[in-house]
Amino acid sequence: MTLKPCSLHVVLVYVYAVSVLGQAASVPVVQPQSITVTSSAEPLPLGDSYRSTRTFDLTDPGFAASYDALEDVLRLDTSVTLEERAAGGVQADISIRGTTFEQSLILIDGMRINDPETGHLNLDLPLPVEAIANIDVLHGSGSTFYGSDAIGGAVNLITSAPSHTRVSVKLGGGSFNGTEQHLRADWVNQKRGIVNAEQLTGSRDTSDGFYYQTPGGAYEDDRGYHADTVASDTFLTTAAGPGEVILAVSDRPYGANLFYGDYDSKERTKSWFGAVRQSFSRDVSADFAYGRHTDEFILLATDPGVYENNHIATNWQSDLRHSSEVGHKINLAYGLEADGESIMSNSLGHHARNQGAGYLSLSVREFKRLSLLLGAREQIYRGPMQVFSPSVAGNYRLSENLHAHAAYGHGFRLPTYVDLYYSDPATIGNPALEPETSQSYEAGLNYAAAAHPRVGAAATLFRLHQANAIDYVKPASTPTAPWQALSIGRVDYTGAESSVSFVLTASQHLDLGYTFIHANPLNAGLLSEYAYNFAMQNASLSYAAIVAHQLSVRTQLGIIQKTTQSLYPLWNLALARSQGSIRPYLMLNNISNTAYYEVPGPPALPMPGRNYVAGILFAWGAVH
Repeated sequence: MTLKPCSLHVVLVYVYAVSVLGQAASVPVVQPQSITVTSSAEPLPLGDSYRSTRTFDLTDPGFAASYDALEDVLRLDTSVTLEERAAGGVQADISIRGTTFEQSLILIDGMRINDPETGHLNLDLPLPVEAIANIDVLHGSGSTFYGSDAIGGAVNLITSAPSHTRVSVKLGGGSFNGTEQHLRADWVNQKRGIVNAEQLTGSRDTSDGFYYQTPGGAYEDDRGYHADTVASDTFLTTAAGPGEVILAVSDRPYGANLFYGDYDSKERTKSWFGAVRQSFSRDVSADFAYGRHTDEFILLATDPGVYENNHIATNWQSDLRHSSEVGHKINLAYGLEADGESIMSNSLGHHARNQGAGYLSLSVREFKRLSLLLGAREQIYRGPMQVFSPSVAGNYRLSENLHAHAAYGHGFRLPTYVDLYYSDPATIGNPALEPETSQSYEAGLNYAAAAHPRVGAAATLFRLHQANAIDYVKPASTPTAPWQALSIGRVDYTGAESSVSFVLTASQHLDLGYTFIHANPLNAGLLSEYAYNFAMQNASLSYAAIVAHQLSVRTQLGIIQKTTQSLYPLWNLALARSQGSIRPYLMLNNISNTAYYEVPGPPALPMPGRNYVAGILFAWGAVH
């Protein structure tokens, strides 16, 4: 990172491509076609894989009855590790390639939604899962395009205009007195070749909390939740060009026992999100987004007056982009961004910061088998301070079916407001923290048959070097001391990720994945709360099939080993009718009844044992 008084802030931006592995039936398989990546000005062939990525297609007809939450889909990617504190995706941390929960960026259509208060709330999404059409997961640094936080990678949630007028309602219930009610209503109007569309989605998921046995033999039931989410997505074509307006809101009260300490706590979060996206021509587009997030935390549910935090965080962002062909197979993209964030809190105080950036990228496709992406970004923050983030990626076509890729990227992260200012008996922030920076390297091979693909494979070696890494630490000699936010200096992650997809038949798909990660040892004499709690090994086997033309079968077996735990398995199975107006479904989770802890603590948070959800999805209109 270079910190210096600001000069020019015209910079380059990196645009990442998609992996050789596409997606069918929500299990990645190879597809010989082009897809549009949000950060790309035009569709790119799946073989042009400059970076390691995964793409998940949520438009599959059987998807709505097979997954309840975004977290269920992300588990299909073995380079992604989730640390849920409760069932139902109520609060979960996400790690990509071993990095901490603060070092992964979440986006909606390329627009940042990370919470400036704390990364613990980054997956507190305002959108129901039914509003998401695709998920792109970038492995490795994405700061050149996306800015702060994308050190380990980025998850981009992509919306798309509906193609038919239709309505679907999902009603279900299951273990722990759980209920779910989900709605999706699409309206499409096409006149004289112009298409306008509206999509309304809503969800309500509840649970009384799950039971588990304590060492003393008693049973607890204190992580219940009510999660309500509503969103409107409007697609309009005006005289200026096609545009989109997103409005979304969510409300989640939940039991937070053991979330941040050995306390029977409760918490309530609310989110508001609005965005406008507009294309003015084939080459020029702009967008603006505003988000507001509130967080009410009560330390002792039985005595709320003892300790309470109330936080109100806001953030806005805007950008103007231009992309055009400047030569044969040469694309130039550039633009400007501005964003700001603030917090009003009884414990953190009142703070605000604004940022600006400029970027430029140059894509050269297939020059004597070699394709290149060159880019960089200059981000201005805290008055005259700035950070420069270059990147370079290349793809070399070894044969029609085999491609080699390599990439380098610079990443950075500004500390959250909790990192800087939070303080309680168990945790101490640090207002002197400087931004984290990283250097990301990777190289790999992608294989996909060009005609009638039946097998696809990808393997990547990667290394992530962090400087000024931030972690919460304490002396090993004083385990009862509070955690303190400190810059622990250098942290290096080295690893390998691989995946193989098989199209067994037209209706059967099998996907295998494995990721291994190693980190350099922590400084002697210190205990780490986050930076060294990564998944050393993560393996996954996923299978999807359509039986008798209408029964959708999906199953995943995951085997995970974290640095502080032994190997443990997680096996899930979903059965659903895939067509017709009445579609019963059944989801079985943790079939092996594994006792496991995604957040190791202390205190450790036990996760649910074997459980189920069953119900019916009702579909009207042109639902396939």
